[in-house]
Amino acid sequence: MLRLSITLAGCLFMCLAATAQTVPAAKPAERTAYTVAVVPQFQAQEIHRVWTPLLTKLGEEVGVVLTLKLAQDIPTFEDEVVAGRPDFVYLNPYHQLRAHRAQNYRPLVRDATPLTGILVVRRDDPIRDVAALDAKLLAFPAPNAFGASLLIRAHLTETAHIHITTLYAKTHSNAFRQTIMGKTAATGGLRATLEREPQEVRDALRILLETPGAAPHPLSAHPRVPIALQTAVQRAWLRLAQDPSLQPSFRDIPMPRPVVADHQRDYGPLERLKLDRYTE
Repeated sequence: MLRLSITLAGCLFMCLAATAQTVPAAKPAERTAYTVAVVPQFQAQEIHRVWTPLLTKLGEEVGVVLTLKLAQDIPTFEDEVVAGRPDFVYLNPYHQLRAHRAQNYRPLVRDATPLTGILVVRRDDPIRDVAALDAKLLAFPAPNAFGASLLIRAHLTETAHIHITTLYAKTHSNAFRQTIMGKTAATGGLRATLEREPQEVRDALRILLETPGAAPHPLSAHPRVPIALQTAVQRAWLRLAQDPSLQPSFRDIPMPRPVVADHQRDYGPLERLKLDRYTE
């Protein structure tokens, strides 16, 4: 009986071992993928450098895959957002107004520092007053770029009472170079984007005008993104901003001091500016 028991136990062990070898290991659950569109203020290579490591880490934190999606220029980006194609989007304040009207995009985070537009001229240009720009050709990155175009053009028309003609260079970098090369009398931009230009570009330009501040670019979510995930992204973004290894990416976005965003509080007041009158 003892020998029979040992034999049966051995057979049972062998069967269990064989079964364990034939049952496939469980595959790890695949993470859901979401797209993140970023307004193309800079060259595509630069946007990938800044955003890809941050989105990789953010996706790991919240348990999804976040895929960077880039448009070839700002007008194409605008069309994508108004159509509601990206799941998440980093966009300017006027784009946020349009995105909220069209698709109810909800801003999650923004930087604490107000956004201002700047108007720059060549450093060696004798112009000291915006009145001297009347009837001149000015460069802007795009018609609906908020601080770099809309605020400046509204100020020139409503406050300075001058009329200009416009050249849209598609990116901030291209726009700055139009003035450096002497093709335009001035360029509309952002202080943050000017500070990211090479030293020789910064040295060639001088700030002639800076507009009043407004709530800056938010990271926003389309309403189809589950609220639980929106909240998780918001909290993880604020948490990651404290990671020293990621602070260069947050500075380059630029969003070095992110805070919770709210559409009605931060962007609703912009409706009073009637910026639609200056869009093209």
